[in-house]
Amino acid sequence: MNSKSYQCLSCRLKETIRQSSNHVPRRHFHASSCREARRRPAYPSIKFEQMQEQAAQTKRMDQLAQQLKPYTEREKELLAMRFTPEQMQVIEEGEKAISARDMVEQGRLRGDAFRPTYIDDFATIRPLVDKPARLALDEAQQESREGKGKADEKKLRIPGVQYGSDVADPHMTRLCQQTGLTSEEIQRLRVKNLVTHRVVNQTRMGKIQSLYFLTIAGNQDGMLGIGEGKAAEDEDGRRQAMMNAIRNMKPIPRYEERTIYGEAEAKVGASIVQLSSRPPGFGNRCQSLIFELARAAGISDLAARTPRSRNKMNVVKAAFKALTNQRLPEDVARSRGRKMVDVRKVYYGGQVY
Repeated sequence: MNSKSYQCLSCRLKETIRQSSNHVPRRHFHASSCREARRRPAYPSIKFEQMQEQAAQTKRMDQLAQQLKPYTEREKELLAMRFTPEQMQVIEEGEKAISARDMVEQGRLRGDAFRPTYIDDFATIRPLVDKPARLALDEAQQESREGKGKADEKKLRIPGVQYGSDVADPHMTRLCQQTGLTSEEIQRLRVKNLVTHRVVNQTRMGKIQSLYFLTIAGNQDGMLGIGEGKAAEDEDGRRQAMMNAIRNMKPIPRYEERTIYGEAEAKVGASIVQLSSRPPGFGNRCQSLIFELARAAGISDLAARTPRSRNKMNVVKAAFKALTNQRLPEDVARSRGRKMVDVRKVYYGGQVY
């Protein structure tokens, strides 16, 4: 009998494969190379053209950095005539802290759609690209008004006859006394009627019909008001709504005199209005009622949503409530006991308007 132990067929195949694997390399069943051959090098491969381009870029950066020279003594004297000693000290510290090389490397020109089409410090007015100065135009308009007033004085007037311009409107006189505004200031206000419909009051005498008006008024510079009027006649209802809107004018907080502070939301009835601030140049992208409110208040960048009911009266009232009940940064700082700084004004040195 053979002394060699018996092995099954599978065990013999395993030993054969193990012995052959130590001497014969593995066979790959795909066309790509193995992982060891595809290992990335420790250092990236840089071509000679790239090295030349990098050297030229460095030389160009050095030339631009040499052009950014510090203030001369004469320039400092001129700046001292305009700024206080504390401001001059801040300017000198800023010159020391900011490197010319960093200004060249990190400085970026604006690439947005609202950037100016030319590079300038905006110190002088260029008649070809800038808007004309309004000083001469205002003077001409003032002279034309004065000339028109003198011409009216020269007209022949019959003694004992009251003309339309001489008769004072009692409603306007009372409104001037209540608001403290002059008649000229009231005439310059932007007044617009937004909602008009007919209402019916059922009484024991029958149905009494009247007209309802919802009007807004604003000076386009941070003051806005809404007023309601109801009368049987169209003219009486409109005048009542207009005067109530002027009486109810309130100041509207505006960030940079163009948009609101962050987010604002208000609810009146089933209508919810959500207002959001937007960057310069965005415009008033909202429905017509809120658009008229924003324009009367002097807001030029605003976005609004009305996710629920869009009843016209409630939407106007909710938008006015949201504008007047904004959460200001001063209130947030006072509630948290901390000091808040407007980063946008600090970054641009206050020149953000």
